[in-house]
Amino acid sequence: MTSPVRPRTPHASSQVARSPRIRIASALCALVLVLTLGHLVTAYLALLAYAADPVGPWDSETVAHSNLAASFALAVTVATAGLSRVFVKAGWVRRWWYAVPAGLAVVALLRLTLFAPEL
Repeated sequence: MTSPVRPRTPHASSQVARSPRIRIASALCALVLVLTLGHLVTAYLALLAYAADPVGPWDSETVAHSNLAASFALAVTVATAGLSRVFVKAGWVRRWWYAVPAGLAVVALLRLTLFAPEL
């Protein structure tokens, strides 16, 4: 029986109070994902891949470096996505953390395919 003062809402049962331990674990996981392993390194590699612009038809080395940086960005994104999966499954971070590696993977794939530098 519900009280007339505090009516029961359909979303009240799905909202669980998070303990301080889980909040600290969430903050540490977010710090690991953002700073240490992944997203900044991947973003930097993708930036390097997009910044590489060949000077002329003889500059195949710049094209190779751009492809290498985009490939490394994609590899680090896969590792970061795997780490994100572990943290989400453990309940330490929210599911929206999947969006960051997915976006960075799209950026790296676009550099490797559609926006690849040409000689």
